[in-house]
Amino acid sequence: MSSELWDDWLSAVSAELPAATELRHRLHADPRVSGDEDDTTHELVQALGLGDGVRMAKTGRALLLEGAEPGGAIALRAELDALPVMEATGVPWASETSVMHACGHDVHLAALVAVSRAAARIGVPKPILVLLQPREEMAPSGAFDVVESGLLAEHDVSAVIGAHVQPRLPEGVVSAAPGPINASTDQFEIVVTGQDGHAGYPHLLRDPILALSQIIVSLQTIASRRIDPVFGAVCSIGRINAGTAANVVPREATALGSLRLMRDSDRETAVEILGDIVQGTARSHGCEAVLRVMSGEPVLHNDSGLATRAQTWLSRGGVGIDTEFRSFGADDFAHYCGATRGLMMFAGLGDTAGSPSLHDERFLPPDSAISLVAKAFIAGYLAALS
Repeated sequence: MSSELWDDWLSAVSAELPAATELRHRLHADPRVSGDEDDTTHELVQALGLGDGVRMAKTGRALLLEGAEPGGAIALRAELDALPVMEATGVPWASETSVMHACGHDVHLAALVAVSRAAARIGVPKPILVLLQPREEMAPSGAFDVVESGLLAEHDVSAVIGAHVQPRLPEGVVSAAPGPINASTDQFEIVVTGQDGHAGYPHLLRDPILALSQIIVSLQTIASRRIDPVFGAVCSIGRINAGTAANVVPREATALGSLRLMRDSDRETAVEILGDIVQGTARSHGCEAVLRVMSGEPVLHNDSGLATRAQTWLSRGGVGIDTEFRSFGADDFAHYCGATRGLMMFAGLGDTAGSPSLHDERFLPPDSAISLVAKAFIAGYLAALS
């Protein structure tokens, strides 16, 4: 039964690809940032043809495609939001605003529509819950809101399936790896306060920039000396603010950063070490520091059974398989994995050193990626039937 369904579904998806490609171009040309996805949601609801569904996480929507057997719905999730990036791809369907689908969400959405429309035409054994999820790119997390709403329990969801394009994997390859595949992430803000004054009289000052600089350098020891390198950690600073002139030492210096771990048990420890470094280093420079940590997404753990069975189906479809790829990127899909079985797969776009990365102004997956992501969704659904 499943083998026949796989073949029929792939054939039906092929017929949907031209319309899905046009949809992808429309979504790409008219993107919306996190929390402002209503127009995108409306476009997708119309394309799906499954009724209005139910509103979730404020701007998202959940739509149910009934199966031949009641209960035990399998959820397929795609992300609605784009990023505040000015596009530089030069394609005719590029966004002309300061918002861009620079993470491939337009591809995921188009693939989900193609898979869902094809499923409605051929029929599937278990219901499909189509999750058009907002706010993947910012906190508070859209996935967290979906889980907290009780929607998954209401539909007796037995698994949630996701797929994400990935330029660091070879073209045509899908990674379906078991266990932890995306890191946890916590953002933090450091504010160092010292004594301001004339740059020519350093002995009369307490330099917050110098203290903050030493803090930033010392934070790298969290990964290199304090966390088991087998599991790893990444501490990155993305923004520094201080001062107004070359010859004036300011009173205050601030930094924003993120802390990422691949093992849940390391997360609390790393935050404690972060605080020790910030406070101790600031004091050693005669300054004071305030650390504020904003909790983000947990580690994303793929269900091993889903991953193994999805690999089998993908291989049947002639798709190259990767079982090793993991990323220190974070994804709020992790919240689904904490509520039920979850499987996030990565669809390869071409692993070349010069290719633009996710979130780059030049990032542009080919339209052929829609088909690859669609195959991943189908493989995940069939894996979840067991």
